[in-house]
Amino acid sequence: MAEFVRVAQMADLPPGGKLLTTINGRSIALFNADGTIYAIEDICTHDGGPLVEGELDGYEIECPRHGARFDIRTGRALRMPAFEPIETYEVRIEGDEILVAVE
Repeated sequence: MAEFVRVAQMADLPPGGKLLTTINGRSIALFNADGTIYAIEDICTHDGGPLVEGELDGYEIECPRHGARFDIRTGRALRMPAFEPIETYEVRIEGDEILVAVE
């Protein structure tokens, strides 16, 4: 069963912002897109690039290494060279705290 872990405060992640956190040894990238917080695995499925270092455009994050793009809402790979989706994590906001669900 997933457990929610506090990872940041809303003030740490302004609109359009990105933030890297680690939970149980996993690198997780947080994004604030239009006031909604999304959490994804911070590893490009093409070659392991750090997605949090990429360019966020709306709901798409571009890997800084080879330009693969992913939907931060669903994890779906949107552009080659990536074919496999990335893992997404459920996010909950409690007051000003951002919590992410991990197994």
